[in-house]
Amino acid sequence: MNRYPLWKYILVATALLLGFLYTLPNFFGEVPAVQISSVRATVKVDQNTLQSVEEVLKQNQITSQGIALEAGSIKVRLSDTDTQIKVKDLLQAKLGNSYIVALNLISSSPQWLTSIHALPMYLGLDLRGGVHFLLEVDMKAALVKKMESAANDIRGALREKKIAYSGVTRQPDQTISVKFRDAEARSKGVSELSKAMPDLTLKETQEGDEFKIIASLSPAAQKRSQEFAIQQNITTLRNRVNELGVAEPIIQQQGAERVIVQLPGVQDTAKAKEILGRTATLEIRMVDDEHDLAAAMRGEIPFGTELHSERGGAQILVKKQVVLTGEYISDAAPGFDQQTSEPVVHISFDGRGARIFRQVTRENVGKRMAILLIEKGQAEVVTAPVIREEIGGGRVQISGAMTTQEANDVSLLLRAGSLAAPMEIIEERTVGPSLGAENISKGFNSTLIGFALIAVFMSVYYQFFGLISVFALATNVFLLLALLSIMQATLTLPGIAGIALTLGMSIDANVIIAERIREELRNGNSPQAAIYAGYEHAWATILDSNVTTLIAGVALFWLGSGPVRGFAVTLCLGILTSMFSAVVISRATVNLTYGQAKRLTKVSI
Repeated sequence: MNRYPLWKYILVATALLLGFLYTLPNFFGEVPAVQISSVRATVKVDQNTLQSVEEVLKQNQITSQGIALEAGSIKVRLSDTDTQIKVKDLLQAKLGNSYIVALNLISSSPQWLTSIHALPMYLGLDLRGGVHFLLEVDMKAALVKKMESAANDIRGALREKKIAYSGVTRQPDQTISVKFRDAEARSKGVSELSKAMPDLTLKETQEGDEFKIIASLSPAAQKRSQEFAIQQNITTLRNRVNELGVAEPIIQQQGAERVIVQLPGVQDTAKAKEILGRTATLEIRMVDDEHDLAAAMRGEIPFGTELHSERGGAQILVKKQVVLTGEYISDAAPGFDQQTSEPVVHISFDGRGARIFRQVTRENVGKRMAILLIEKGQAEVVTAPVIREEIGGGRVQISGAMTTQEANDVSLLLRAGSLAAPMEIIEERTVGPSLGAENISKGFNSTLIGFALIAVFMSVYYQFFGLISVFALATNVFLLLALLSIMQATLTLPGIAGIALTLGMSIDANVIIAERIREELRNGNSPQAAIYAGYEHAWATILDSNVTTLIAGVALFWLGSGPVRGFAVTLCLGILTSMFSAVVISRATVNLTYGQAKRLTKVSI
């Protein structure tokens, strides 16, 4: 009657083992470390960088606690903070300005746990300290910028097809008025613009002797433009935050127009603001093939030129005159060359940029043109192709022995070189590290005290069944922490509150089961029958009460944001683990204890 099949015991044992293993990293604490990451998307942290780091440590007779290359960065564990600061200075001097060497704290859990992806939870801003910004994107400005670009594109398209028009004006209601002298020219304009600019809705009107086209963005195009603006701004912010060396920055969209930026471990608000205000862009210049490159490399750089490095490390002389900048880029996307199948980046210029690019390529056929990527004041020549013919249409392809990931990174960076729309900081706060440590201590102590009080009460009131309930409660905590660790969730103070609340709620199921067993015993049922009936009849009540709470938790997650969502996540996961531990694990323990007895006369409850 009260016996599980073998597979259920194996299931319970596996769940307990996995719960223990994936919870374990959270108890090892953190050790000082340095984290090496690249400043620019075109500079990669790879095995060669790892070898350089190891050489620096060996030359200075510094023993690390472990070195790992993962997720595009190198993390070096060290024994104490003094060594950490020393290694940071040594590595920064060795690697130069192309890399960021940042102080960090990482988990001290053993390598064998890391190898099975058993990682600790991230600590949120309120537990670790740092700065928090809530930024609002000016969506109206994003549409204005889009319409200004569209107006330039309309002028360029009509001029290219030699269609006469008398004026292109952007109206305050976010429409564009295109004037023509006669109906024939207007008809040609409608035909050309409908093909060249499918995102525009065109309407023909006439006022006296003036024939007009009123162009407006379609609703779908407006929505895409706004979504692109906020995603581009998020990408821009993420690229800029890399300079701070923050281990786990939180940069995410909140609602339709807002972005949350949380930088754990950063205390300098002014520095964070400065970083968030940086830009990256692209410049097109002509290569100087007339002067001697060898002389320039010796320091004899001709007037009006600069010496830059190509992606492969070679030097190249480039003229200072900028013929085109990244402000004319309307889009950049990764792709593949149709002939060589190599990864490339496709760049589209707006109307004015397309005209400038066409003129430059027409006047410099047979010469080399350099495309420079400029980040944080440092310029790098991404590619320097020979101009074979005049290039029209406003589209250009850049390549240069890129990998697929590098092409994707460069395209993202070009799109995110500047904000698509202005952003305003509407909320700003700083959390000190001492306050974060105090929050951790209080949260941990409150959970521990709550667990201890529940354990004492259950053990006294329900005797041996109370001890089984305490065991189920402990496994519930382990399983919940394991799930949060597997998901790599960010633990916040509301999350700790959710865990504490889960403890109090999850014991309800054990109380319901125990009281039902007591009632069955009072009704004269045998101990085995009482245990069986207690679990069977209590299940419906447990399910109903937990499902209603789960619905409330899902609603909090769906409608809430930030701390509310953190609370909702731990609450919902806690409900699921509590149902599993209270029903399955608790019953498996009872079955192992009482189910093997042939004649059970008494139950300690």
